[in-house]
Amino acid sequence: MPFMSDLVDADVSVMLGDVPVWTTVLQFLTAGLVGGFCVLQWVWWRGALRSDGSTWALALSVAMATLVLAAGLHGLTPPGEVREALAFLHGQLVGVVVLLCLPATRAFGGGGPPLRPWVAAAAVVLVSRTALWFLTFGPVDAAGVPTGRPLAVALLFVVLGIVVGYVVAALGRVRLNLLGVLLVVAAGLSLAMLTAGILLGEQPVAALLASLWPLPLAIGLEWLASVRLRRAQVTARRRELMRDALSAVTNSAWFHRDADALLVQARDAAREVLGDPTIEGSLRPLQRDRYVADLFPADPDVLAPHERTFLIDLGLVVSTAAERYALTDRLSRAAVTDTLTGLPNRRAVDTHLLEVLERGAVERTRVAVVYCDIDGFKDVNDREGHAAGDDLLRRTAGFLRTWVDDDTYVARLAGDEFAVVVSRAGTDEELDDVARRIRSGFGTRVGTVAGPRLTCGVATWNPTDIVDPDALLRHADAAMLEAKRTKSGHRVFDPALRAQAEDARRLRAALERAVEEDRITAYFQPIVDTRTLEVVGLEALARWHEDDTLILPELWLTLAEQSGLIVPIGRSMIRQARRALDRHHMPVAVNLSARELHEQDVLERIDAAWSGGPWEHLTIEITESTMLRTAAAVPVLSELRARGARIALDDFGTGFSSLARLARLPVDVLKIDRSFVREVRTPRGAGPVRAIVALAEHHGLDVVAEGVESAGDLEILVELGVQQAQGNFVGRPAPGLPVRGARPQPRVAGGAPAAPAASTASPGAFVASVDPRRVPTRLPERRPRLVPRPLRVVPTSVDDATPEHL
Repeated sequence: MPFMSDLVDADVSVMLGDVPVWTTVLQFLTAGLVGGFCVLQWVWWRGALRSDGSTWALALSVAMATLVLAAGLHGLTPPGEVREALAFLHGQLVGVVVLLCLPATRAFGGGGPPLRPWVAAAAVVLVSRTALWFLTFGPVDAAGVPTGRPLAVALLFVVLGIVVGYVVAALGRVRLNLLGVLLVVAAGLSLAMLTAGILLGEQPVAALLASLWPLPLAIGLEWLASVRLRRAQVTARRRELMRDALSAVTNSAWFHRDADALLVQARDAAREVLGDPTIEGSLRPLQRDRYVADLFPADPDVLAPHERTFLIDLGLVVSTAAERYALTDRLSRAAVTDTLTGLPNRRAVDTHLLEVLERGAVERTRVAVVYCDIDGFKDVNDREGHAAGDDLLRRTAGFLRTWVDDDTYVARLAGDEFAVVVSRAGTDEELDDVARRIRSGFGTRVGTVAGPRLTCGVATWNPTDIVDPDALLRHADAAMLEAKRTKSGHRVFDPALRAQAEDARRLRAALERAVEEDRITAYFQPIVDTRTLEVVGLEALARWHEDDTLILPELWLTLAEQSGLIVPIGRSMIRQARRALDRHHMPVAVNLSARELHEQDVLERIDAAWSGGPWEHLTIEITESTMLRTAAAVPVLSELRARGARIALDDFGTGFSSLARLARLPVDVLKIDRSFVREVRTPRGAGPVRAIVALAEHHGLDVVAEGVESAGDLEILVELGVQQAQGNFVGRPAPGLPVRGARPQPRVAGGAPAAPAASTASPGAFVASVDPRRVPTRLPERRPRLVPRPLRVVPTSVDDATPEHL
């Protein structure tokens, strides 16, 4: 291969030539230095997460270190194939270094023209130059150098021209900093050394320059790597400080309750981390409790992307915390504020009243509560609608706000009830005058002549009393209820009311114990046929035994209804009625209260208490007002009636029922109230009874008269067509069945008893224990509408008929 050897020698003479030994040693030292630079470049490459700049800097450093090493080895190698291979490698490495300058320039400059055309052009030139190693270009000159040497040099300068052109195009519009300028100067110096080494030809300094030309560029890249590495370390450290500061501000957001204070903390943290004292912050509210927080320096352009992100994250923490604080405040206010009137609610009153009582105990001052209730509020809702009722509540709240000063506190407790707390109360006379003025002022400014009115109850607490806010409110409520009952308009909770409240409290506690110990006993009052006085059924009546005393229902039934104890009492009555049915074989009637009908599982509870008994022997009694005013009454009673139970409308005639609705109600029995029976012997009392009987016959209903107290009442009821009756005259309530007695016989003229008639009753049937001489003398003939149930009670001994306590 003589021509190739000649071409190699020609190129070597251009690039390397024969150099002194010290130059070779310097080349090795340079190769080691640049190789050491590669280690730093590799550290930068790893620390920069393989960014473009660090990647091409590392590639250039490796290529230049290999280039200088090949040049040094070429100087120590004797002529031969190895020397030719090193020269070939050196020439290729020169092309690689020059070619790598193109993507490195684009990476360091942050942009530039499209890279692909420039790389393609340089690559074509380098490939053409490489082909000169394998092609001959004609004769050699007198020195033995091929005549193709000028072409090889020209091709090298073409590649350098392409690279310089791209550098100018890429960096022409870029504002270089000091580091960029130094790197450009180093690259220019390397280019100048390479150009000088080529142009100086055979001179020894030319070979030295051509061998060491990569050194300035390597030093520039090393300087760039060190600066970037240091900057990366500072950035990493700053990122850690940013994370710590962001975590600290986030943690503080959970303990702060002031968004402005949190913003100041975030601003100070940003100033400390970024080292910029010009950073300021702002917090701006948006609609619907939304906020936006900004942190910004005096010159935002100096911020790096991660620093700008840090400030944005701090702002998000502050704005989110501000929104949470606003939401918390709104929820806290909603928890203690009435949404309709804006006044404090019951929860706020409890808290405030406890604080006032504790302060009063220290200051030895009295505390009073004026409990206000709007009379006729329900009528306003029913007559004018709920919007008018809400407006009335708001106007009432506005009126009571006029009474607010340093010593008073106004709140809405519930519904149409308000409270005025007086922290430093005067005497009872002064408080009574306050209640009177509140009532009169309400009538003047809020109500009208026709109403509504405000009823006030006043209760006081003395420093010697126990701190009990609930008791004070209860006492004020009790005074208000007493004022309503007496229609006095206002009332102070005096010792008399206190004694009543204490009695009521003791009564309720005793009633709760009695219910828990199942000491509410069912007494059974007989329901008799008015013609034969035969017992045709029993009504279960609740009786309370406390020690050896029987407490009448009128003393505790209302309390049981208000407290909800009527629900377990009603279930107990149904269970005892079920046992009475099994024992006495008589139909039983049980009263059902309105409170029981409001229970969601009333049918299941009745079914469990009746425990599978025959429904046709159970009568459910419900008052007329409960039937018509309780929405849940009709479906529940219809279901019970569908099972076979009978429904009795108790106290009929005393409510406000519509006769047109009576046919649509699930009713089987009408029970005439005792108020009509009491005056049945007068024309004024007999008229309503006659009308009720006619109404019942028209609708196919049975009639039972309550409260029969005399033979005269019973005689008139028989004449009016009443089929059944109950009362103390025909049988008092007892734990067991009435005492069996002989059937009374009507008297004939002259006072002698008539001969015993053939009885239509079954042998051994129970009749009411009534004096025969007090039975009506005339029993009018009539055809009974309802056929009595075929129930026979045949006691085995006299003991079966005696009263027993269950």
